[in-house]
Order: sequence, then C-alpha cells, then structure tokens
Amino acid sequence: MIDAETPTTETPEFPMPRAAGCPFDPPPGLRRIQGREPISKVRLWDGSTPWLITKHADQRALLADPRVSADVTREGFPHHSRSARERSRQGLTFLSVDNPEHSRLRRMITAPFTHRRMEALRPSVQRIVDDLIDAMEAGPRPVDLTTAFALPVPSLVICELLGVPYEDHEYFQVRSRLLVDRAVPADAAVRAQAELRDYLDRLVRAKIKEPQDDLLSELAADRLSSGQIEQLELADLGVFLLIAGHETTADMISLGILALLEHPEQLAALRAAQGDRAATARAVEELLRYLTVTHGGRRRIAAQDIEIAGTTIKAGEGLIFPADIGNRDADAFEDPDLLDLGREANRHAAFGFGPHQCIGQGLARIELQVAYETLIRRLPGLQLAVDFDRLVFKHTGQVYGVAELPVTW
Repeated sequence: MIDAETPTTETPEFPMPRAAGCPFDPPPGLRRIQGREPISKVRLWDGSTPWLITKHADQRALLADPRVSADVTREGFPHHSRSARERSRQGLTFLSVDNPEHSRLRRMITAPFTHRRMEALRPSVQRIVDDLIDAMEAGPRPVDLTTAFALPVPSLVICELLGVPYEDHEYFQVRSRLLVDRAVPADAAVRAQAELRDYLDRLVRAKIKEPQDDLLSELAADRLSSGQIEQLELADLGVFLLIAGHETTADMISLGILALLEHPEQLAALRAAQGDRAATARAVEELLRYLTVTHGGRRRIAAQDIEIAGTTIKAGEGLIFPADIGNRDADAFEDPDLLDLGREANRHAAFGFGPHQCIGQGLARIELQVAYETLIRRLPGLQLAVDFDRLVFKHTGQVYGVAELPVTW
C-alpha cells in the first residue's frame, strides 16, 4: 500500500516537457510514470506535491467518485498556476464547485446544450465554415489557418449562440488567452478576468432591457428574473461559456488539420469517406483522443480518504488527471500512439468524465466535423506553407495548440 508517507525517489516536476520533434505526443516523462508507478506524486509550481493519475481506468473511476472534489477554494487544491489560484478567489463557475451548487448551476444550461439543439445548429456552423473558406480562397496565399479559420469558426458560433457581438471578438479573445496561459503574471490574469466579467455583466444588463433570441437573453428571462441565479453569477457563467466555447475548439481545429497533413494516409482515408457522417464522426473522436488539447491535467482534491489501485489518497491531497496520457493508455486503446481514424475511440477523456465533464462537447463535435470535412473537401490541395520544424506550439497554455499554421493549396 502506498501513501503520502512512503519514501520515493525525487519527485518529478509537473507539467513535463514534450519531446523535441514530437508535438502530437504527450511528454515522455508521463509515459514513463504510467508504465512504472501510474499513481504517484509530482511537484507543482508552488512546491505542493499532489497525486498524478495516469491510467485511463483510474482517471474515470476517480473523476466519477463523489469523494473527489472540484472545489478550487479548498486548502491544498492543485492550481495550474499562481494566476489560476488568484483568479479562483474572484469568481466561480459550475466547474469549480461541488453539489448541490454544481447541479444548480449546471441545470440552467443543460437544456440549451442538448444533442437535439446542438444538431439544429449544424446548418449555421456549415454557413460560417463556408463563408470563411470563401474569404480564404478570395485572399492572398499563404494564409494562417489559425487566425483565418480555426479561431473564427468557434468564435462566430459561440457569439451567435450566446448573443455576444462578434465585432468584440478581439477584446474577448485577447483576454481569454491571458486566462488559459499559466505563464501570464497573476495580476494580468486577474485583471483580464475582471474585465471579461464586467463586459458580460454589461451585456446581460442590455439583454434584460432588450431580450433577443440568444442564450444570455434566455437565461436572463428564465433564471435571473425568477431569482434562480444572481446577475454576477450569470456574468461569470457567460465568461466561462465564452472562453470554453472557442479556445479549445480553435486549437483542436488547427492542430487536427496539422496532424492530418502529417499523416497523409489518414487524410486520404478521411477524404475518401466524404459524405459519410458516421465516418467523419469517428475521425473526430480519434483526433480528440490522439491530440487531447486540454493537456494541463484536470485538477481535483480528495474530500475523503480514497483507496485505489493499491494507493491511499488522503483527504486534502490534490489530484491531477492528465487526459493526454490517459488517452494513450495501451490498456484502454490498442496501439494508442497510432493515429487511426477508423477506430472506435468514443471512450476517450478529451472532454473529461463524471459530473463535471464538458457540457459543450456536442457543439464542439459538430464544429470539428463540419470544419474538417469542409476544409478537406473544398481545399483538396491543402498543405503546409512552411517547414514543419518552423512551427511554434503553445506549451504554456492549459490548452495546447499551434500558434500559427501557414498553409496554401
């Protein structure tokens, strides 16, 4: 039995660096830990030593365990960075609290994100994607796919859904990037969060006076007016939905296209399956598994003592769940380091697991399906416009991706 008092070798630092020339793979240090001691301690930026959970089955078991808390205000919570710790004191979302508060807040946006309502958005997503590709075709080449396509697709979609003016996209995108980068100074991140909250609060006030056909107006009319949520809570919820609704999907679009360009046999297979929505959906699930752009590890803390896989996790000890290595677990996926768009990869943890799993995953799937299929169909000669080794990757963010992706066709 392993517990917190068991002497070990030097505790490794987390997060760990990726290997040079292997931008699609998790850090090799995670693979070594997964094979040697899959539940073990790591050292964070503040000197704390939470538990690192690297096996797919253990991650799912603990993320679904009610003894595991998402409450970021608990003493010992393993924050991503100093700025993340400071921001946790400014405002909370339903992802960072436990029941019953979590259920109360999550129920408010469950209906708008049902599969049926997300599928109804597919034509709108298709229109947005086609319009952006039209603009790319009419403009000069090469083009940065990240700024011309990958970022605008989910930004336009989430703006339409929430009722946020897209002309403000630069304002919220700049501040969103500050919130998901652990290298940003704490005061800058706290300021960015406050500015986004103020922006959403002003927008909510406008929706109260003049409701429109959008989610913020719906929440203001149904939840705020009935006293189910306070105005600042709604503003914080809006901030969360706005950030989550574009950052991860944007990085997944650009990194997924890059992975396909670097695996031409898989790109050819996806191109051959055009018109087969089920095949496209399988491809998206596999790319989500293979790339796992949420690479900083989901963070939790034990509310009670827990025994799992021969290890005792004590109440008050932090937990980190790196989904990137969990999704490369050979006990869960055959040949896990192989990108195979034909495999059934729907048990991946790219969207988390348990009660706090991503509520917008249905929307993200539709955006990715439409973006990949349309881009490949309409630009059959798509290729990198620079050497692969000149690309810059976002290693310090909570969301992983490529900073720029120059392409031509």
